[in-house]
Amino acid sequence: MEQFRNIGVIGREGNGVAETLRRLIEFLQVRELGVVLDEAVSELLDDHDLRVSSRRMIGEVCDLIIVVGGDGSLLGAARTLARHNAPVLGVNRGRLGFLTDISPDEIETQVGAVLDGHYRLEQRFLLDVEVLRDGEPVGRGDALNDVVLNSGTSGHMMEFELFVDGEFVYRQRSDGLIIATPTGSTAYALSAGGPIMHPRLDAIAIVPMFPHTLSSRPIVIDGKSEIKMVVGRGNVVHPPVTCDGQVKITSQPGDVIYVRKKPHKLRLVHPLDHSFYASCRDKLGWGTHIGKEDSDV
Repeated sequence: MEQFRNIGVIGREGNGVAETLRRLIEFLQVRELGVVLDEAVSELLDDHDLRVSSRRMIGEVCDLIIVVGGDGSLLGAARTLARHNAPVLGVNRGRLGFLTDISPDEIETQVGAVLDGHYRLEQRFLLDVEVLRDGEPVGRGDALNDVVLNSGTSGHMMEFELFVDGEFVYRQRSDGLIIATPTGSTAYALSAGGPIMHPRLDAIAIVPMFPHTLSSRPIVIDGKSEIKMVVGRGNVVHPPVTCDGQVKITSQPGDVIYVRKKPHKLRLVHPLDHSFYASCRDKLGWGTHIGKEDSDV
């Protein structure tokens, strides 16, 4: 297993984040490890003499990146860090925490175990999106969870065409479409009725948002597929394309949107006792209604 000597720390302002950051940094310093702070973290901790780096450079100078915050914090970091091949570990200060799976109270034990070489490494693929207008690119983005095309306004449907690997799939009127990775299958796509996919699957889920026809259902395709969406020219809205709900590209009627697998993957670090199914039971409340009399069946 890799030995980590220079640790990058990323986080953003939120409930209890500064306190957790101080606890983490103190623990890393006790172990005599190099600590590099992201610029946003440096602003939260104004009483330090540690090295500070930009988000783009921190992946080049560190062996391990620790993100303190919710899944949104890790999503934002992942889109930058994937190209650097730096492994990422999450400490959860958010709500669900499917990606940031270490609690603040377990920093010394769980982070310590990872630093001692006791961890599991997963590779998660990301999506690239490109918006073309009259054949010319007008916007690009990438996403770990999902790429979403939506009408951008309440009460208005939009019309678009969907192609997979150049083959026409359907023309649809709906509130939009969610293109989700296995990582994102437990996020926005899940609330729209999409399937839960194991993170190791090489697959993409295509999930309609409130389609006009009841027969429109989510479909799962090969992860290497190229997805093309053509925004109908008759639309009165300019539908936004969002990446992980954080990056927004405004499209226009007639625009063509391509979604493809990104060549770089995120290397996500988990403690050895991490289980995807245990996370689902915990975060999604699976089986919480079962009484004691049923638990021995």
